[in-house]
Amino acid sequence: MSAEASAAARFATGDWYAVVGEQVAVLLPSSQRGRVAALWELADGGADAVALLDALLAGGLSSLDHFALVAHGGQATRVILRGAPTASVASAAGRAELRAEPGTTWHEQVLTGEVSVHVALAGEGPVEHTLTPGIARVSAVELGPASADVDDVRPEAAAEPTPEPAAAPVPVPEPAAAPVPEPEPAPEPAPEPAPEPAPEPVAQPMSFGQPEEDPTPTGETPAVADDWDRDGQTVAGAPTPDFARPPIPGQEIGPDVVSAPVASLVFSTGDVVAVDRTVLVGRAPEARRFASHDQPHVVTVASPHQEISSTHLEIRPGAGADHGSAIATDLGSTNGTVLAQPGLEPEELTAGIAVSLIPGAVLDLGDGVTIQVTNP
Repeated sequence: MSAEASAAARFATGDWYAVVGEQVAVLLPSSQRGRVAALWELADGGADAVALLDALLAGGLSSLDHFALVAHGGQATRVILRGAPTASVASAAGRAELRAEPGTTWHEQVLTGEVSVHVALAGEGPVEHTLTPGIARVSAVELGPASADVDDVRPEAAAEPTPEPAAAPVPVPEPAAAPVPEPEPAPEPAPEPAPEPAPEPVAQPMSFGQPEEDPTPTGETPAVADDWDRDGQTVAGAPTPDFARPPIPGQEIGPDVVSAPVASLVFSTGDVVAVDRTVLVGRAPEARRFASHDQPHVVTVASPHQEISSTHLEIRPGAGADHGSAIATDLGSTNGTVLAQPGLEPEELTAGIAVSLIPGAVLDLGDGVTIQVTNP
């Protein structure tokens, strides 16, 4: 999409794939993952809607029950819908709802002028994330200016003639009323006596229980707040003065904390985390192998089907040849991690082997949890 359209593109996180280029966006359900890499290679090369539609249909229309395509070109916007997706279109002429009727191949419409297109897919959430060229996991996208901005652009109504004001009636003077005598002033109340100051409390000596006494009435030990433990299952080891973190084979040890984030991680849950230090992701991540001065960001995600391991994935700033970018390492998870890099075939990460990430990359941890890598 153009720079103007890209600046006005937004999305809500979800399970559908969005392949976004400079001129066109293609939306596919998660079952069409095998088509994503080839479509992104074309979109990244500046292909138009016709070239992307040819590539989309090359795999056969019978296996493609649902998709949406939105293309911006000059003053025209082209919308194609097949199956479940619906589109709400707002323009100066008003609003319209677009959908493919049952039994038809798809619904196609070309719109002119300034248009806002909101495409709803499945499980729609708040459209609050900026959509940039690349690959994203979405439940809804909105292209063009916000709907409220488009609604403000209306044709001016013809001015109606202003009726001449009727002649004002001549007031009839009323008879003068008899003067009302002024009431006598009420006597001022006597001032109340000032209250006597309350006696100052006498300080009582403080007393402390014996060491063996219960610190709380219920016998429970008071909880200690920890701003990096999110679910109460994370465990941190005791500080070790000469602690040395074991390196990942073939990789240089990255810095504890960098001065500026090298990337941002957009989780399908809606969380956004900056990669300015190590980020641990899992059902109940453990940070015990880190020193007390090098505590990472700990992100706990739900996994109803236990597809995500307790400490599943590590993402941290790179070092050496990877300086300035984020790198990901699967930490020996049970079900693995699938990485989809823009322009490349999806691959499963090898446990313990770090891989450099580029903007637009998507990490799939299972149970519907994905992480999109964007610029900081």
